[in-house]
Amino acid sequence: MYCVKKVTDDLFWVGSSDRRLALFENVYPIPRGVSYNSYVLMDEKTVLLDTVDHSVSDRFFENLTHVLGGRTLDYMVVNHMEPDHCATVGEVVRRYPDVKVVCNAKTVPMLKQFFDFDIDSRAVIVKEMDTLCTGKHTLAFVMAPMVHWPEAMVAYDTTDKILFSADGFGTFGAINGNLFADEVNFERDWLDDARRYFVNIVGKYGVQVQNLLKKAATLEIKMICPLHGPIWRENLGWFIDKYDKWSSYTPEDEAVMIAYGSIYGNTENAADILASKLADLGVKNIAVYDVSVTDPSVILSEAFRCSHLVFACPTYNNGLFTKMETVMSEIKAHNLQNRTVALMENGTWAPQAGKLMREVFASLKNMNVLEPSVTIRSSLKESQSEQLDALAKAIVNSMK
Repeated sequence: MYCVKKVTDDLFWVGSSDRRLALFENVYPIPRGVSYNSYVLMDEKTVLLDTVDHSVSDRFFENLTHVLGGRTLDYMVVNHMEPDHCATVGEVVRRYPDVKVVCNAKTVPMLKQFFDFDIDSRAVIVKEMDTLCTGKHTLAFVMAPMVHWPEAMVAYDTTDKILFSADGFGTFGAINGNLFADEVNFERDWLDDARRYFVNIVGKYGVQVQNLLKKAATLEIKMICPLHGPIWRENLGWFIDKYDKWSSYTPEDEAVMIAYGSIYGNTENAADILASKLADLGVKNIAVYDVSVTDPSVILSEAFRCSHLVFACPTYNNGLFTKMETVMSEIKAHNLQNRTVALMENGTWAPQAGKLMREVFASLKNMNVLEPSVTIRSSLKESQSEQLDALAKAIVNSMK
C-alpha cells in the first residue's frame, strides 16, 4: 500500500522513513529515526528527483508506481550519490529502461563505481545553471561541490520557485505524517537534530556551504525540499539563518557548555563545582555533558551551538582520557572555529591532558583559550577554590 504526500498540484513526495536504524552512516545515533525524501514531478515529462536507501526501497517503489499511474519515467535527477539517496538508482533503471539520468560530470564515474548499467547512453550531463524543460516546469541546476561530496548539486524549479536542496537543510528524524516544517514545532522538536545533522555531516565544509548560500541568495525560493526531514514552505529565513551561523562557525547562543571525562568522579566533581560557580555569577542555561555517556555527535553539535566551551579531562596512559580524545578528534576534524575555551586537567602524578587539549585548539582558527587553566592532582582541594573562582570569572568576563 502506497504512502504518498502531495507537495504541490504536480509535485509528490514518494519517500519513506526508517525508525529501526540505530546509527546513521553506522556512526550517529538516531533515536527518532530518519526520513529518505524523494520527489516526483508530474509534468509533460515525468521527473524523479533522487531515490532512497535500500532499507525503504519496497515502499519507495510502491509510492513511485502509484504516482506515475502507468506513465513511464522520463528523467531521474541525481543530486547526490551517497547510497542513502542513490542505492535504488540501479533498480529504477531496470524498471524504467528508457529513463534519462540527469547529473553532472563528476557524478558519472561514481555511478559506474556503484552500478553496472550503461550510464553513458542515458546520461544528461548538466553544468552550472543548465536547464531542463519538462513542460510547464524548468529545472535549473546549481553545483554544490563538497556539500558534502564533490559531485553534489541542487535543482531549482524556476516555475514554482522550489529548491531541491540535496543534503542541505536536512535533519535527522522520521516523518510522522506531517511533511511540512510549519506543521510541527520545529524549534522545540527538530532543531537539535537539524543542528546535529549539519554539524556532523557537513560541518567541516563551512566555506563550501557559505558558497552555496550565496548562490541561493540570488534565487527566489518559496519552498525547500531536502533529502532528509521536513519540507520548508514558511519562515525559510529563520532556518537559512541557522545554516548561515553554523557554516560560518558563528556561535548560535551566548552559552557555556562543559564537557568532562571522569574515571572515578573527581574530575566530574570539579566540572560540577565550576558549573555552580558560573550559575552564581549569573550564567544561565549551562549545558554539562559526561563524554563517557554522551555521544560525540551531541557534544560536537553543542560546541557549534555555544559560544563558550569548557573541557575537563584526566590524563590517561600519559595522554587524553580515551573518550575525551575522541571528542577532541571530532572537534578538530570538523574545523570548529571562533570559540572561547577554558581547560581543566587532572593527573595523579604527571598531568598531560591540559597540554594536549591546548595543542588541539592551537591548530584551529580563532580559538581563544582562557588563562588560567586549572590543574587537579587526583582530587579538588579546598585550597583550589580561588582557582575555580578565577576561571569562572574569566569565562563570564569573556562573554558579551
